[in-house]
Amino acid sequence: MAKFKVAMLYGVGDIRVEERDIPSIDCGEVLVRVRAATTCGTDVKIFQRGYVGGVISFPSPFGHEWAGDIVEVGGKVEKFSKGMRVRGGNSAPCLQCEMCREGRYNLCEDRVWLWGAYAEYIKVPEQIVKLNLHEIPSNLSYEEAALTEPLACVLHGALKTNMKPGETVAIIGSGPIGILHLQLAKHMGASKTIVIDAVDERLKVASSLGADVAVNINYEDPVECVRRETRGYGVHVVIECVGKVETWMQALRLARKGGRVLMFGGCPPNTEIRVSTELLHYGELSIIGSFHATPQEFHQALNLIASNVVNVKPLITGSYPLEKIGEAFQILTTSKKALKLVIKP
Repeated sequence: MAKFKVAMLYGVGDIRVEERDIPSIDCGEVLVRVRAATTCGTDVKIFQRGYVGGVISFPSPFGHEWAGDIVEVGGKVEKFSKGMRVRGGNSAPCLQCEMCREGRYNLCEDRVWLWGAYAEYIKVPEQIVKLNLHEIPSNLSYEEAALTEPLACVLHGALKTNMKPGETVAIIGSGPIGILHLQLAKHMGASKTIVIDAVDERLKVASSLGADVAVNINYEDPVECVRRETRGYGVHVVIECVGKVETWMQALRLARKGGRVLMFGGCPPNTEIRVSTELLHYGELSIIGSFHATPQEFHQALNLIASNVVNVKPLITGSYPLEKIGEAFQILTTSKKALKLVIKP
């Protein structure tokens, strides 16, 4: 049987590239030759500490942002054909559980997950073929199309803030997720965007993509800056994209009365924060959680990239062959300058 190379995660910090048999597919599935797989902050967290919620257990295939060419199609598949350029999501809802019946497809209790993008081939399950597989528009590269997944998650969170044209927005974190949030906020009509980070190189990318104010926390107090830029009020919407206790709590101090605070960055397991009841009650703050995305938001995200409403090209800061994936993740865990790296099997 023919073999293919796949990166397997055997434990925290333990990635091994192995050869496995190319999988056979069922009648509702497709087999894709991966052309580009992009790294993600979630992948870095899995690499460093495992995955919250038990979705991944070791050893496991690794990676979830990908695009490639269909090389085999199951007999029941109608929308896709051999040779088609596609990108696929890493999940699809069951459409049957209570969460799905409420329309909360991103919180599906029985979703189909797909991991294993860091590989030469990936087998796409039937439910994902039906709900979360898309042909790549001709004007997009594989690398750009692979970034549909993080943008879909960002879109889900941004829509939950109910952001209105003319509102002010502060974004904590100028990594890939913060930069995607920045571009969506500008698209949604934000009158002033304030991006906060500790790395000048990342803030320069944010400024080049439309950030009105860039704040380096090494030189300036972000709370004081936000108050100064908003005549003492604070911003209408705060988006936390770091996933640390201190930044979650700081986010609450950046919002004005009646503001909305989106806690987008995932914190380590068993993390708790303390919230001032006075701030929450008398200030009427809304704290919003956000997780994953719905199939419709994946579709919308791909269209946003294809129409260049969201420019994902500046997020890609390097490319590595599959054999050097361990080196790539060492860079991601040690360098704050790296944003997204492309793994090319």
